Amino acid sequence: MLKLPLSALYRPAQAGAQQPWLLVLMHGVGSNAQDLFGLSDAVPPQYHVLSLQAPHPMGPNAFAWFMFSVAADGTRQIDESQEQRSRALVAQTVAAASDQLGIPAERVVVGGFSQGGIMSLSLLLTQPALLHGICVWHSRLLPEVLPLQAPATALQGRHAWISHGTQDQVIPLASAHAICNHLQTQPLELRYREYPCQHTIHPQELQDSMQWLAQRASASEK
Repeated sequence: MLKLPLSALYRPAQAGAQQPWLLVLMHGVGSNAQDLFGLSDAVPPQYHVLSLQAPHPMGPNAFAWFMFSVAADGTRQIDESQEQRSRALVAQTVAAASDQLGIPAERVVVGGFSQGGIMSLSLLLTQPALLHGICVWHSRLLPEVLPLQAPATALQGRHAWISHGTQDQVIPLASAHAICNHLQTQPLELRYREYPCQHTIHPQELQDSMQWLAQRASASEK
């Protein structure tokens, strides 16, 4: 039984996997650990799957990584102390799971949807030593995190899957373009895709991102 700082749901890698990987998933605001855990059957079998639950309750079975407000002009104001605390808990959880499962950082991928994707991206930029890469769906980059970014050399060899819906009505497509514009300045490998959907993971998007995860694992075996 894993002992972790955050509540989580866990699916082990396929028995006998020679070099198992770890996929840590984070849900969007107002959801819970069950949400992305529902994708477990689609995740390549060589991955342990860990679906984390955010620490801030919003209502019955509804949680957030941090609270935020949206002004009339569309600008967002986040609770920075909550974000910092959640990011620290995520980092501790990733490190603890990696250690307890015996998975080195070079075989750890952290991902998430919407606000969970924000946390994944922030973790990559601030503590890249904890992971191999990120898998981010329909998300955005926090400007508050940029001053905390690790040196570019620390991002060398990392990988990022970023995807978005062309009709996303919650987080505009421009937010995904902003992520890409920033990541393209860093020494990492970026895969970016767009899909004809709103604020939800398109079936083809899921299939393509899972294929990307499988490629990460197979590349390490060569």
